[in-house]
Amino acid sequence: DCPLTKGELDEKWEGVEGMGFMGQLSFFIQIRKGFRVARLFVAVIVASIMGLAGAAYWWVDQPISMRAGVVDVAIAPGMSARAIASEIEEAGAAVDPDFLYWWFRISGQSRLIKAGSYELEGSTTPRSLLRKLVQGDQAVRAITLLEGWTFSQVREAFKRADHLRPTALQMSELEIMRLLGKSGIPAEGQFFPDTYTYPKGSTDMALLQRASQAMDKHLADAWNQRSPTLTALKTPNELLVLASIVEKETGRPGDRSMVASVFNNRLRIGMRLQTDPTVIYGMGAAFDGNLRKADLSTDTPWNTYTRAGLPPTPIAMPGKASLLAAANPAQSKALYFVARGDGTSQFSESLDAHNRAVNKYQRAR
Repeated sequence: DCPLTKGELDEKWEGVEGMGFMGQLSFFIQIRKGFRVARLFVAVIVASIMGLAGAAYWWVDQPISMRAGVVDVAIAPGMSARAIASEIEEAGAAVDPDFLYWWFRISGQSRLIKAGSYELEGSTTPRSLLRKLVQGDQAVRAITLLEGWTFSQVREAFKRADHLRPTALQMSELEIMRLLGKSGIPAEGQFFPDTYTYPKGSTDMALLQRASQAMDKHLADAWNQRSPTLTALKTPNELLVLASIVEKETGRPGDRSMVASVFNNRLRIGMRLQTDPTVIYGMGAAFDGNLRKADLSTDTPWNTYTRAGLPPTPIAMPGKASLLAAANPAQSKALYFVARGDGTSQFSESLDAHNRAVNKYQRAR
């Protein structure tokens, strides 16, 4: 702890030897004072370091004031820790960007921060902020695509979605499908109905890609699980078309396999499907909510009263249950069904039995 080097001490000691008693005493008093100054200096430095460490430890757990209730921060790929700290401050967080930058550096995690869109609330602290950025805990939104929706309904939902960038808004269906790697395939029915979460700022094309891949997977699974007796359908696309009709015709989940059985039996014997939802789909915007007898005889590619076989495309997005029902219809001889009025259906094997059911459940009402 002596402030003098060994050489300096030896030199001074040689001079001390020639001093008298009072000179030697004065010399040793000076050395003692030097020790005291050195110890005081070290103590001040240690205390300062401990004080700074304590203040920093306190600061990283204090909530950051936000100039708005929720602050949106966008971190681009490749941004430096200093740029990220400045971006957070400029976005509306009342925090010193230099303090934040050094916190990122001292933590050793500045290089682990992930790009993305983040939401910061008033309870956010520097510690929780860094954890959010490192974990990539981005601000997300959700959108639900419902079973039975058409592609036009999907596009309308995308228009209303929160923080979803509409890159496909002005594209035609053919262009959208081309970008999805499905050139020439109609968009109808090609997307799986489900709830999808997405980071703020995602594009509608990114969501369509996910929904398309999900439908491909569920359709392949259903086709691989199809019944050996399913001889009326030759391709997965035909299964998708039939499943879309089952989706629109079913009022009760338990009736799906029987509805699929009716249509499968009709296809097998060459009987027309005669299903109203296909007629309605073919009418497009002309449908006013009331299906008339004249509509059933007006020919369109989707009118299964005027045309035999399946329509050229799906008429909606079928869910997993309808896909599996179409792939594994109930084993029955039913060729007809009519709604009972309570959400269920009455199935019949003959036209006479069907007419009696119609009189009972439809005409009587």
